[in-house]
This record gives sequence, C-alpha cells and structure tokens, in this order.
Amino acid sequence: MSEKITSLFDGLNRRQVLKTGMVAGATALMPGFIGRAKAKTPGLVVFGLSSYPPGFKPWENKGTASTTVKVQQYRGLLGYGADGQPRAELAASWKVLAGDKFQFNLRKNAYFHNGEKVTSKDVKATYEAMAAKDSTARLRSRMAAIKMIETPDDNTVIITLNAPDVTFIDIAASPHCGIVSGKALAADPKNFVGAGPYKIVNIERGSRIELEAFDKYYKAGFPKTKKLRFDAFKDENLRVAALEAGDVDIIEYLPWQAMDSVGKNTRLKMDVVNGPFMYVVFNFSKGPFQNPKLRQAVGYAIKREDVIAAAFYGRGNVLGGIPLQESSPFYDTKYQNRWSYDPDKAKSLMKEAGHANGFSATLLSTAQYGMHKNTAEVVQQNLAAIGINVKLNLPDWAKRVSIGNQGQYDFAVMGSAGDFNDPDALTKFMDGSLAASYARSYGFKDARISELFAKGRQEANFEKRKVLYAELQQRALDLAPVIPINWRAQGYGYQNYLSGFTNIPGFLTFFSGMVIENIEIG
Repeated sequence: MSEKITSLFDGLNRRQVLKTGMVAGATALMPGFIGRAKAKTPGLVVFGLSSYPPGFKPWENKGTASTTVKVQQYRGLLGYGADGQPRAELAASWKVLAGDKFQFNLRKNAYFHNGEKVTSKDVKATYEAMAAKDSTARLRSRMAAIKMIETPDDNTVIITLNAPDVTFIDIAASPHCGIVSGKALAADPKNFVGAGPYKIVNIERGSRIELEAFDKYYKAGFPKTKKLRFDAFKDENLRVAALEAGDVDIIEYLPWQAMDSVGKNTRLKMDVVNGPFMYVVFNFSKGPFQNPKLRQAVGYAIKREDVIAAAFYGRGNVLGGIPLQESSPFYDTKYQNRWSYDPDKAKSLMKEAGHANGFSATLLSTAQYGMHKNTAEVVQQNLAAIGINVKLNLPDWAKRVSIGNQGQYDFAVMGSAGDFNDPDALTKFMDGSLAASYARSYGFKDARISELFAKGRQEANFEKRKVLYAELQQRALDLAPVIPINWRAQGYGYQNYLSGFTNIPGFLTFFSGMVIENIEIG
C-alpha cells in the first residue's frame, strides 16, 4: 500500500477556507475533487465519508466510516444483504449441526488479495487470533466462546461452541469478523490480507482513500464498478454541498436538517431508516438514581417529541419501550408504550421515593455532537418542570466515554444501535454481567436479566425464545436500567443516476457499506 500525503491549503482547514472566501463553490477544490467537475464517471464511485477513518483493521470497531472502508477489503464467512438477512460470503453455504455446532462450506473460488486461496485453515487462524487474550477485536468475547474449530478439509469448517448460541450466524456475518490470510498473519501479526471486493491502492492521509476492484473476487460480475474512492468530510455542511454540487455520488450520515432539501431535489435520492436510538443511562453505584422510582420518574418526565424536534429536526420516532424494531418477530406493543409523557406520574414517583421537593443531579453528555448536546438540553428542561435541577457536563466525546466507563456521573444521555437485529443485541445495553461500558448503566447488575439473555441465546425454539424475551422486557421496564427516548433517522443521500445501493434496515444501517459492491453508475 502506498501513501501519498498532500496539503492543498497550506494548513488551512476546510472551514477556514470557506470563511476566507478563497473559493466560490469551495467543494470543487477540496481534496478529492481536483480536476473533476462532477462525480459521474463511468466505472468510478465517489463516496463521501463523515470523517477520515482512524484505522482499517478488520476486527476493531472504529466507527461507521472505518467499517464502510474495511468491508471493501475484508469479508467474513457470511455478511448481510440489502434485506438485513445473513448471506453467503466466503462460505458458499452453512448449516446448524446442533445448537452449539455449525458447519461452513467455503467457496472454491475465493482468493485473498495476495493471490492465495481462502481455506479452512485461514478461518481457524483468524478466529483464534480474534479470541487471543491480547486481541483488540470487537467480538473477542464471542470468539473466546468457541470450544473447537475443526478443518476436515480445505473447504470445510466445523465450529463447536462452549454452549448453544442461535446468534452465532449473526456473529459470522458481522463486518467486524473479516477473514484474513493465516500465512500472512503468521509472518506478521500486523499484516491483514483480506478477500473483499476492492483493494486499497492509494491513500492521501486525512483526505482520500482510493480502491480498485479485486480481479479474483469470488462473486462473478461484482463489484459493479472498477474503482471506488472515499473522500472524507468532517464538516457535514461540506458533505451535503458536495452531494448537491454533484462532486460525490453518495454520502453517509445525511444530516437531519438537510433531509428536506435533498428529498425535494429531483437530481438526488435519499434512503432513510430508523436504526439508532437515544436513551438515558444511570449510575447504580451512587447518587439518587439508585432508587428505581426516580429512574422511572425520568422516563415519564421526558417529552420525546421535543427531543426529536430539537435534536433531529423532526426526523425520528418516539421510543417508549425496549428498543426492538416493529419488524422484529419479538416486537410486542405491550412493552412499547410504557414511557409516555406524564409529568404528574413522574412527580408522584418522586414523592414515593422521598423527593417530593425535588433534588439535584448531573447529566453527562457531550458538546462535540449536536444531537447529544441538544438531547441533553431538552432532558434538562423537562426535568426542571418536575423539580429536578439538572447540571449538564458536556466534555468532548473521548472524555465523555472515559467518564462513562468510570461511572463518574449521576445519569447520562447516550445514542447507539445494536450489532445485529436480534434481541440478543440488547445485551450491550442491559446485561450487567458484561464488563463496564459507557453504553450501559454503571454498576447495574441483575442476575435474572443476565440469565434471560443467556437462555435466549441458547434457545432455538422461537415460541420459547419469545416467552423469555417477553419476561426480559417486562423486567427491564420495571428496573429501568435504561430509559429509551427516540429512534433517530439514519440516512444516505445519493445521485439519481446511481442504482444498487440500499440502506440496510434496523440496527444494521451502519453496516450498509457491505452493499457498495452492488452500486452502478449511469
């Protein structure tokens, strides 16, 4: 891989360029746009990222921009299609031999970018490296749950887990589970060679990433375009301006305030889903919210429509229960309307908790992202109306994460999504048996909830799983380890001459980079 580091504006950032008035239609001269007036170029897709990825390692989670790039280089045994269902990737087929045993039959025409054939030994080497104690893999704990990996021949992998797990297919489909060359890894643990549809051929650090189609990609006729380029836009207004000017073909993280104008532009299209959600977490180890009645009071005091209007320009939906999509077979309206706006109910709960005259608390959020800051401000105003005096703590995101992991807060605003569209993905938000995380209430532990999650993973019978998750939802509503606020719209905008792209539904919206191989221009 070659790296070409350029500096177009002699140290000026993009916002400074706009302020100086140096250029008219500044996006035409931004890095990645020189010498090409419009994005529509046969055989080339130009994708506008929301930031320059901090890394491209196949197993780490470094955010959506990073994931979008890395899934072009790496593919797992399985992946996700446009419908959100697991699909064949390096494995041509798979079957469940038992609740704890899975067989994957590899494609015979799959090759790594170095020309080596993909074999079962590469899968074994990859999963073992992910499970290593010093591994930084997002799914390390799930890989550590593997009891044995058998490789009876080059094209067959049989994986046995320590316990049954019906979600293992989703793990194998995760973009954080890319298979790499075992030989290359053995020679250099930092050398990751994948088998994805594209190869990186040039990098302009902080600005642009250029890729070319891999000529030995295992899907005939894919990717649909021979070249792919990612241009990074930290400023969301510049990202939208580039789309509207025709300087890029498609952008991620279409800002909520731009959705109306993009939707009305006949030259553009947008694809929007409700995937991520906003919610409140609490400190269970100290402070007022150790009392469940006060957590419940917060649930009734928040006017969710105000959050959607202030933080998301009306682009979202009220979330009054456990975050399961309506399309989920486990969705039940019985558990979806618990947290309606009812300030009188909130005051009554405060009185029952011995705080009829109110109390003070510090709410953690961040000023780095408007949606977090604006959500926190609405929550502050709503709680003031019932007598809770809220002081905001708004550090940058890195500090907010650190404070959250250490439990240095009373309660906090969060926004996130599950890793797949199964209820088990909610362990991230409510299973207190896991290591402490800023995404979960600090100090929350409930043996029954942890047990229900474990049983739900192990139960193959749908009706029995449904009973388990019904109990889990009811218990979570009563204990209130999280207070959901709203679904937020997550969108992509693109030129109307582009076809083949789909915003993958639900929690999987952030993995939509998997379907870039389907994009055609013109």
